[in-house]
Amino acid sequence: MFCAAHRLTQRCYDPLVPKPESPFYAEEHEQLRQTVRRFVEREIVPHVDAWERQGSFPRELYRKAGELGLLGLGFPEDYGGTPCDQFVRIALTLELCRAGSGGIVAGLMSHGIGLPPVANLGSAELKARVLPPVIAGERISALAITEPSGGSDVANLRTTARRDGDHYVIDGSKTFITSGMRADFITTAVRTGGEGMGGISLVVIPGDAPGLERSPLQKMGWKCSDTATLYLEDCRVPVANLVGTENQGFAGIMGNFNGERLSIAAMALGFSIVCYQEALAYARQRQTFGKPLVSRQVIRHKLVDMAQQIGATKAYLEAIAWRVEQGQWPIAEVCMLKNQATQCFEHCAKEAVQILGGAGYIHGAKVERLYRETKVLSIGGGAEEIMKDLASRQLGL
Repeated sequence: MFCAAHRLTQRCYDPLVPKPESPFYAEEHEQLRQTVRRFVEREIVPHVDAWERQGSFPRELYRKAGELGLLGLGFPEDYGGTPCDQFVRIALTLELCRAGSGGIVAGLMSHGIGLPPVANLGSAELKARVLPPVIAGERISALAITEPSGGSDVANLRTTARRDGDHYVIDGSKTFITSGMRADFITTAVRTGGEGMGGISLVVIPGDAPGLERSPLQKMGWKCSDTATLYLEDCRVPVANLVGTENQGFAGIMGNFNGERLSIAAMALGFSIVCYQEALAYARQRQTFGKPLVSRQVIRHKLVDMAQQIGATKAYLEAIAWRVEQGQWPIAEVCMLKNQATQCFEHCAKEAVQILGGAGYIHGAKVERLYRETKVLSIGGGAEEIMKDLASRQLGL
């Protein structure tokens, strides 16, 4: 698994590349991988440090991704999308992660959690109005579930929507909303009925809706992805923006969470791989006491431990993705996979910074940025503790 410094040209372990005999990937996956890799190297890598300092990236990046068809993967052809399997999504995510910025992946792909409820449950009119401009990169989509009073306890959310003629009047607030500052369509969980999960609906709130105000949040990581708190006061939204059936939104939210957790696991895997590759490259180049750092047994063992965790996480992700392709949604396994992947990321980021030493503590190093971004993946989409509790119930414990 490791390559000595005097054999740098020898082929080395690359966990990002599937083996030719892999049952999960075909030629179309490799073609997509190369397309996304070129996009990342051309449109993201040269600018990511500046975008991190600025705290945002240009809206133009959505359009460029849309022109390549990257924003439409997994969505219906009738609305400009391209149906695909889970392994296409994994390949896309792993390649986007090469830039070493969670903010880019989260912000550019926020439609990946904002759009599926509309695509799966929305009326034909709502789909036609929302999906095409987002898939083309002309508009931005976000998802608003979490509230200041609670995150994972969706059944007890407090934001209300009361019917007033052909509009809903919405009052409440949402927080930690990715792309919340500039989203044009915000798929929002609201309470239209009584207490508990039976009174929850999903509504698409336009970004220019009267009564919507937004406030940016400053974060430890994901600097170039805008994150916001939304304030809704007498916010009027057409009833036509209801997603699915009134008071039946909870199931759609839970189904969306499963897809989000698979995506987070893929992100965590992708960033773990970046940490491994950055650490390996530095260890080969760095000289200590006249020898390459990689020649030190303690460093090689760190790299082997990283590669071992990456390999296990990749196998777990692909096994669960295959089951989803068979029509299954193994909820307990999805929860455990998310925890496995985020724990792998935390380990790899920590060890990568340790291997780089002082160089890993300086802004501009990918591993420095990723080290700050580890915790958001173990919190977002369902905190690690919630994942364990949900898995334990699914396992009958």
